Amino acid sequence: MSYTLNESIRYFDDFLIYFAVAMLLFVAFTFVYVKVTPYNEIALIREGNTAAAISLSGAMLGFALPLASTVANAVNLIDLVLFAVLATVVQLIVFVFARMLMPGLTDAIVKGSLSQAIFLAAVSVAVGLLNAAALVY
Repeated sequence: MSYTLNESIRYFDDFLIYFAVAMLLFVAFTFVYVKVTPYNEIALIREGNTAAAISLSGAMLGFALPLASTVANAVNLIDLVLFAVLATVVQLIVFVFARMLMPGLTDAIVKGSLSQAIFLAAVSVAVGLLNAAALVY
């Protein structure tokens, strides 16, 4: 089979659109997550708080996994946005659930406790992975 360059780049505009929308959704998720949590991860990270960096990174990965699955499987942009909103809600529920399992979690992260931050990040990524698998339709 011989392919022309035209065939190879035929869907480049779709790539750009889906990638741009996915990046906007990723930034929006990060903004919402930081606003919903009772501490400012960005300020803590700027101060050198590794625990805050770990916990926020876990949430971001936990969101990016289902977002990537959705980009790969979405039939249109509405699908992409709807399932990204669902993934955001799931990650916020994970945060609430982790706080219920581990009272004092937020204070521990603010104080720089790595064990609690790693726990939160691991739960966020694990649930994000399960969420991503469930979005294969």
